[in-house]
Amino acid sequence: MSDTGWVVVGKVEDFTPGAGKMVVAGGRHVALFRLGDQFHALDNMCLHRGGPLCDGLIQQGVVTCPWHGWSFEIATGTMVQDPHVGVSRHEVRVEGDMVSVRLTD
Repeated sequence: MSDTGWVVVGKVEDFTPGAGKMVVAGGRHVALFRLGDQFHALDNMCLHRGGPLCDGLIQQGVVTCPWHGWSFEIATGTMVQDPHVGVSRHEVRVEGDMVSVRLTD
């Protein structure tokens, strides 16, 4: 991890558009999503039973946990079924062809 907290997690080409992929940043499992040219990072564990959000179905900016169907807005981490809760969202930056994540909490 760098002094500023940014962790390189891969190259842009490593991430398929319209899909999620699990990466590790600071020892934490993070679901990194590439939606068009934008990247978003959320904690990878669903709030319900810890399902892998990176493997969930993505539709209209929402990822649905493959285990029990809980859904989260990818841009914010907010749970669709209860907007008062959600998973942690993390910062993502692209410099050249490298993608980095900085944990926000």
